Amino acid sequence: MKNKVFLSIGLVLAVSVILLVVSRITITNQPKSPKSSNTPKAPNASKEEAELFNAASKYAESGDLLSAKDTYRKLMERFPGSVNTERAQSSLENTNILIMTSSIPTPDSISYEVQQGDTLSKIANKFSTTQELIMRSNNLKNAEVVPLGKKLKVHNEKMSIVVDKSMNILTLKSADNIVKTYRVATGIDNCTPVGSFKVINKIVNPPWYTAGGVIPPDSPKNILGSRWLGLSAQGYGIHGTTEPQSIGSQATSGCVRMKNAEVEELYALVPQGAEVVIVD
Repeated sequence: MKNKVFLSIGLVLAVSVILLVVSRITITNQPKSPKSSNTPKAPNASKEEAELFNAASKYAESGDLLSAKDTYRKLMERFPGSVNTERAQSSLENTNILIMTSSIPTPDSISYEVQQGDTLSKIANKFSTTQELIMRSNNLKNAEVVPLGKKLKVHNEKMSIVVDKSMNILTLKSADNIVKTYRVATGIDNCTPVGSFKVINKIVNPPWYTAGGVIPPDSPKNILGSRWLGLSAQGYGIHGTTEPQSIGSQATSGCVRMKNAEVEELYALVPQGAEVVIVD
């Protein structure tokens, strides 16, 4: 009787071992999933276009932003009617911002040596730029500390803005060069004023002044978002929003409305006094 029990146990163990081995062989022989690539694919692209996209992405990933910028430009020049043109333009514009806010020397910047009595505010005003841009492009952590004799990368081309109401597009320019375009919301019934204006004030977390009183920045009723760039057209400005779904439409009382992250980016680059042209 004992022998039969041992024999049954032995058969069960043998069968279990065989099943385990077979399952491992089956799993081992299954085709492996291809490794996902960090390089995005360009849909419906020709071989040359796809190769340029891949090259631009690799340049950007390696930190060679100038080569990435040149490659994205080539893409747009060689394939102007491609379904990937918008993507190439977006990548180019984001690369423009990365270059501008980096320490990479560029034709639109100079190397400035800090003089006795200099402050970031004085340097920014002298070259019509912003303290934020100087800090970011020189990796400065404290606006109050600027070491004497330190060489700073300083942007020295005039920044300006063009708002096209028909397209609900805001274009940021450095001299005559397009830096980046942003989708915005403009005034209901085309009420955003047309003309040439100036940025006359800049406010972080602005209060909203209404007929019913002042609505503080932390109130859910404040629709101005995280930044305000006031224009010389009284009562109008470029600001953030609590209603990002309205971007791309005529939805405001006349101001130019942006996504908060994007108006924060713009705010850091555009100095007080910059020209803002609004066209139909």
